Amino acid sequence: MSYFEHDGCQLHYEDYGRGMPVVLVHGLGSSIRDWEYQIPALAGRYRVVALDVRGHGRSDKPRERYSIATFSEDLVALIDHLGLVDVHLVGISMGGMIGFQLAVDHPELLRSLTIVNSGPEVKARSPGDYWQIAKRWSLSRLLSLEQIAKGLGRLLFPLPEQADLRRKVEERWPQNDKRAYLAALDAIIGWGVRERLRRIQCPTLVVTADRDYTPVALKEAYVKELPAARLVVIENSRHATPLDQPERFNTTLLDFLDEVERNKDQAPC
Repeated sequence: MSYFEHDGCQLHYEDYGRGMPVVLVHGLGSSIRDWEYQIPALAGRYRVVALDVRGHGRSDKPRERYSIATFSEDLVALIDHLGLVDVHLVGISMGGMIGFQLAVDHPELLRSLTIVNSGPEVKARSPGDYWQIAKRWSLSRLLSLEQIAKGLGRLLFPLPEQADLRRKVEERWPQNDKRAYLAALDAIIGWGVRERLRRIQCPTLVVTADRDYTPVALKEAYVKELPAARLVVIENSRHATPLDQPERFNTTLLDFLDEVERNKDQAPC
């Protein structure tokens, strides 16, 4: 286990393999452990660095307001700490938001960007949006982490053959610090960088599950606003695509990374 300090917060990361760096950023309430099916597949060809976001996993959980910008600056500090250059950044859900934030603030750091089941903003645009956000905000406060875990397990992994994945959610989710979890949720609500997407000039892969929380059409819309992006839809998958469809996801990601490496003359981010 490795740690570094940024802005008074001790942050945990893991570092595997050799080659061009691939940095993995998990989602809300998650940790490095949710990349368990990706790290071995990637580390055979790349240097893989995975971060426990502030308030998550083995990183410190300071009692303060969190923001996506703060999470992004923690990630920038990790890249600087390790002396990484031309990073392939991969983020899922909240990790994708952190990726978007870093990409618009520090485009010079990235060789490529991969966004998984995420988007460049979390802003209510309709009465239905306001209701969904308010419901999630309220239930996250009313329910225990154990109750959230059971509901999340059924939602993410509903099939009989996914019992092991459900058990992982039920075991891991309650290990969160409830206050830090809620602070991270608050950081997401109202966040957005969609108006700055044109700054992201590097090759960008957007991966969406066909049964993600938000529809494929939402991803199709923002992909058109990115200068060098493509969309891949993974079927029979929900929000935790790297866990429920690891082989398809790994192949999609590795094919993209290998293509970027072959085309080294492409303009950087």
